[in-house]
Amino acid sequence: MTMNLRLYVTGGTPGSMRALRNLRAICHTHFDGQVDVEVIDVLEQPDLAEADRILATPTLLKRWPTPARRIIGDLSDPDRVLSGLDVLPLDPGGLTHGTATDDDLGNDKDSDA
Repeated sequence: MTMNLRLYVTGGTPGSMRALRNLRAICHTHFDGQVDVEVIDVLEQPDLAEADRILATPTLLKRWPTPARRIIGDLSDPDRVLSGLDVLPLDPGGLTHGTATDDDLGNDKDSDA
């Protein structure tokens, strides 16, 4: 199943360019061609941003598979991006979709930390 993502940016701002570079790296490392990415400049296509209710940039919007997910920021933390997209790495060559548990995230529910 191919994932469909939209990255909303504001022109060539440093934050937008960082988000684009980080998304490309994440896609190359984790998705192996199983993702379609549209980059939308809100200055050039404000109607799309309004339709998707984008209030800040950069914003990554997962459109398919549902449920839709949004991640705001420069996407510099790959683990957080994958978790936000509801995608968990199985191994370096594969992915799975699902909900992260405390064990998946390395949280020890029994600790007092």
